[in-house]
Amino acid sequence: MFGIGGGELIFIMFIVLMLFGSDKVPEIARTVGKTMAQIKNATNDIKSEIQKGAEANGFDKQSLADLTGNISAEIDKAKENLLGDTSAITDFSSTVTSEITQVQNGLSVEENKTEVSAVAIEEEVEGPIKRQM
Repeated sequence: MFGIGGGELIFIMFIVLMLFGSDKVPEIARTVGKTMAQIKNATNDIKSEIQKGAEANGFDKQSLADLTGNISAEIDKAKENLLGDTSAITDFSSTVTSEITQVQNGLSVEENKTEVSAVAIEEEVEGPIKRQM
């Protein structure tokens, strides 16, 4: 009940007893019980008014069930269309993968060219490099 254990419930009851006294606790319990009953009755009244309004407008339980069933069927069809056509997704993913591989190969070729030009520059320079101001 609300994540409260037995020991915690007894402790809360002890605190209530200490705060309000033994003569007020039954009155409080009656008031809480009446309030809960009134809330339950109000909720049931609201539900019945909604049902009466739905029936007056031509919606009964069966038509509502049919309507929700049709909606569920349409959702299932959409899922099948999205998940059923995996060939397009597979084609797209293979295209993206091949393009990524081509870019990686292009980058490795450029790295090799850069390394070759750096080696060539080092071979051309003899002696210490002087800075000009």
